[in-house]
Amino acid sequence: MAVKLTSEDLKLAANTIRGLSMDGVQAANSGHPGMPMGMADVAAVLWLKYLKHCPANPDWADRDRFVLSGGHGSMLLYSLLHLAGYDLPLEELRQFRQWGSLTPGHPESGHTAGVETTTGPLGQGCGNGVGMALAERMLAERFNVADAEPVDHHTYVFAGDGDMMEGLSHEAFSLAGHLGLNKLVLFYDFNKITIEGNTELAYSEDVKKRFQGYNWNVIDIDAHDYDQIEKAIRRARREKTRPTIVICRSHIGFGSPNKQDTASAHGEPLGVDEVVATKQALGMPSDLFHVPEATTAMFAARAASMKRKMNKWNREFRAYAEANPELAATWDTSMQDRIPENIEEALPVFEPGTAVATRSSAGKVLNSLAAVVPQLVGGSADLAPSTKTMLDDMGSVGTGTFSGRNLHFGVREHAMGSMMNGMALHGGLRVYGATFFVFADYCRPAIRLAALMGLPVVYVFTHDSYNVGEDGPTHQPIEHLASLRCIPNVTVIRPTDPTESGAAWVAALKNNTGPSVLALTRQNLPVIDRSVYPAANNLEKGAYTLWQNGDGTPDMIVVASGSEVEISLAAAQQLDGVNIRVVSMPSMELFEAQDADYRESVLPAGCTNRLAVEAGVSMCWNKYVGTNGRIIALDRFGASAPNTKLAEEFGFTAENVLNVLKEMQGC
Repeated sequence: MAVKLTSEDLKLAANTIRGLSMDGVQAANSGHPGMPMGMADVAAVLWLKYLKHCPANPDWADRDRFVLSGGHGSMLLYSLLHLAGYDLPLEELRQFRQWGSLTPGHPESGHTAGVETTTGPLGQGCGNGVGMALAERMLAERFNVADAEPVDHHTYVFAGDGDMMEGLSHEAFSLAGHLGLNKLVLFYDFNKITIEGNTELAYSEDVKKRFQGYNWNVIDIDAHDYDQIEKAIRRARREKTRPTIVICRSHIGFGSPNKQDTASAHGEPLGVDEVVATKQALGMPSDLFHVPEATTAMFAARAASMKRKMNKWNREFRAYAEANPELAATWDTSMQDRIPENIEEALPVFEPGTAVATRSSAGKVLNSLAAVVPQLVGGSADLAPSTKTMLDDMGSVGTGTFSGRNLHFGVREHAMGSMMNGMALHGGLRVYGATFFVFADYCRPAIRLAALMGLPVVYVFTHDSYNVGEDGPTHQPIEHLASLRCIPNVTVIRPTDPTESGAAWVAALKNNTGPSVLALTRQNLPVIDRSVYPAANNLEKGAYTLWQNGDGTPDMIVVASGSEVEISLAAAQQLDGVNIRVVSMPSMELFEAQDADYRESVLPAGCTNRLAVEAGVSMCWNKYVGTNGRIIALDRFGASAPNTKLAEEFGFTAENVLNVLKEMQGC
C-alpha cells in the first residue's frame, strides 16, 4: 500500500539520491552520474511508496525484485540501498569503486545486500527481469491456493537506451509479451543520450509501437512529474494480462547547470565545481554525502512498514503450511533447492551391447530425475525434439499458463541464457536450457555472468562435434569446448557413453556453486560394460583410468573425452606388449578439483609419453600431455559430409590413433 508523501517529500528524497550519486562518482573520479540523477524521481516514488522489500531480511521470498539493467548507474542503486536501511553504510558509498568495497563499479549479486543480480553488460538485466517475472508466475501457479497466496510480487526493471538497442532485450521482451507476464514492469529511461552523443546518431525507432507489437501495456510519462510517475505505477500494478513499459522521458544529469542532457554526464564525473553548482541549483547543501534527517525518516518509516508486512506474510505462511503440508514440503525442497541424497537410484540403466546417442540417453535421464526433483524445469531454443530435453507429460508454460515444467524459449538463445539466470536468482526453480553446442556462442555472455554469480543453471548442448556431419562447418562446434573451459567456475562435462550421461546430470544437479555444461553427441555411442571396466563409474572425479594393459606406472597414456574415448580404447588394446593406460576425462574442471594424490594416480608424472584425443581444438590439452606428448585434435573448421567420412578425413578413427601411438612408441 502506498505511503502518504507529498511531492516536496519525494523531491527531497530524489535530490538526496542525486547528491549521493554525484558525490560517490566524484570521490572515485570514475563512474556514471547521469542516469542516477535522471531516474532519481522515479526511483524515489517506487522505493518509498510501492516496492515491497525488507532491508531486515533481503532474502524474503515474496519481496518485489528490482533490477538495474543499466548497471553503470550503480550509484543509484547503492544510494537507494543505503537510504532504505540495507547493510550498506555511508562509508561504503564513499569507497565507491575502490578495492574491497561493497560498492563495485557495477552491482554484483551476492556481494552487496539487496542487489538482486549482477548487471553491466547491457540487455542482460532485461532478460534477468523477464526470468524473475516468469519464475514468480510459475511458483504462484504451483503454490498459491484459494485462500492463500504466498507468491504475489512484482519485478521492476530500470533500463536505458543502450539496453533497448541490444538484441537481447528484443528477444526477452518479445517472449515476456507473448507469455503475458503482467507482474513485470519496465521503466525505460528515455534520455536520448549514449556515450557517443545523442541517440539520433544510431537509434530512431518508435518504442511505443515496438512494445505494442510485443503485446505490452505502454505508458508514456514525464520522468520528473511525481503525479505522472505515481499514476503510471498504479496502472502497471492493475494490469492483469500484459507486462508494462513506462517510457520515462528523463533528463540525464538532471539538475546540472552545465552537464544536463549531455553525453559527458553519462560516463564522466561532473567535476567538483559542477557538483557544487548542481547542489545549489537543486536547493541542497554542498556537504559531501549529505543525507537530510527528513529523508532518513521517510525511508525508515517505509522500512518499518515493510518489516510489518513481511512479519504478516510469515504468520500467514505458517498457517498456510499447516493447512497444506504437502505443498509446504515441496516449497521447502524448492526454495532450498534440495537434491535427493539417493538421486542415483532414479537413474535408468543402459545395457552393455547397445549404442545410444548421449543426447538421447541424457533425455531419458532427465525425465527420470525430474520425477524426483520437483523444482527441475527447463526447455530449449526451439530444439527440444533434437536436444531430447522435453519433460514427458509434465505440461508446457504458455500464454497465461504457468503450471507446466517445459519452457519454450523460441529461437532466442540470448534470452534463454539471461532468463535462466533470472529464474535461478529468483529462487525456487532449478533451470536448464538446451540448444546445439555451436550456438553456445549466443549464450556465452549469460554463461559468464552465471559463473560470476555462482548460479547452478544447467546447459544441455547437443551435436557436440564435427559429427553433425552434412550440416557443415556452420553447425560443427570446434572451439566451443575450449572456450567454455576458459571461463572460471564453469563445469564442462562431456560424457563418454549413455551411462555417463546419467552421472553427468547428477553431477550437474549436485553442483550448486556455478553453471554446468553437458556436451552431448548426436551419433550413437556404445554402452561401456561396467563389469569389465568398473572404474567407468568415476565421472564425478572428472577423469579416471578406464583400462590399462599392465600394472604400475604405464609407459604410455592416451587420454580422451566423450566420443573419442571409444576409438582411443580400441586403438590402445591393439598395441601389443606395451603397458598403456586409457584415461577418460569427461570434465577437466572436476578433475582439477580432486586432490593431488588422485590426479597423480590417474596421470602419473613418471609417464610423459602421452596422447590426447578430442574432436575440438587442441587448446587446453597441452597441460595434460606435456612437452613430450601429442594431440589429435581439430584445429580447423569442419566440412559438409557424412560424419563417417569426416572421421576418416580428420583422423578420428581407431586406426589413426593406433598409428600415432606406434609413432610415439618408436620415439
